[in-house]
Amino acid sequence: MSDLSANDKRASLTRRAALASITVAVVLVAVKSWASWRTGSTAMLGSLADSTLDLVASLATLVGVWVAAQPADRNHRFGHGKAEAVAALVQIVLIALSAFGIAIRSIQQLLEGGRVAAPEEGIGVSLLAIVLTLALLGWQRHVIARTRSVAIGTDHLHYKSDLLLNLAVIAALALDAFLGFALADPLFGLIIAAWLAWGARKAASDVIAQLMDKEWPEDQRHAFVERAARHPELAKMHDLRTRTSGAHDFAQFHVDMPADMSVVEAHEIIERVEEDLLEAFPDTEILIHIDPEGHVDKPRNPLVEADEFKKLKDDQ
Repeated sequence: MSDLSANDKRASLTRRAALASITVAVVLVAVKSWASWRTGSTAMLGSLADSTLDLVASLATLVGVWVAAQPADRNHRFGHGKAEAVAALVQIVLIALSAFGIAIRSIQQLLEGGRVAAPEEGIGVSLLAIVLTLALLGWQRHVIARTRSVAIGTDHLHYKSDLLLNLAVIAALALDAFLGFALADPLFGLIIAAWLAWGARKAASDVIAQLMDKEWPEDQRHAFVERAARHPELAKMHDLRTRTSGAHDFAQFHVDMPADMSVVEAHEIIERVEEDLLEAFPDTEILIHIDPEGHVDKPRNPLVEADEFKKLKDDQ
């Protein structure tokens, strides 16, 4: 399969996942609006607020994955992969705002008191929401496994939290209506708010890491160096830099080669090395700079002369 067809397939999967998320969110906003009106429950209102923000976030995800799928152009030579991270960041902000709003409403209900009405209807709507959410999560897992989309991954995270949120709504309604525990609804509202805030914080770390061009995880970086070390023609691999943008990885490094080697010979070796590295690390853009053996770069930064091959041998 060509790179173009692979990219088209990825774009199609992420768009379909975003559209599925939007569809589920629209249905849930409709039924939860009705249930909130019928029950007067703060926990249900929090669930409605979360689903409304899910809808807005899913729309942002659709835009993000569409932009990310666009090929590199003259103004974006590295492609548009970070659009997914921007979309995910929008979702995180919305989730945090939702958590704050639910917490405020819960505190107000704790102070004012009050009971929920028509709990059976609220419970029924929450059960429907759980079924729809489970179906969506299954589809999202399929897409994430094949695309590594950070936007769909963030969408997946807060829909996973929706499962617990809907269970919390059921528990709050049941405790209030059937056991007479009037504080259950606002207390569960606070728990839901805390859960959403924690999820937003967790998702933010991955998104910010990508936006800030954080290095690959250590195990991935180590595997890359090990693969490059299989080529005895290379010496002193240094100045290794890695980053991720959307589903694409980027790696660049320097290697030493004999000073008397011709440009043609060196080029052929580097071509073979790149081909081998791409076999193990597909969807990676690799840039290799050749230094004459014995050359020492000027110390522009403390990482330039770190010999990755030497570090690899020392670790072994």
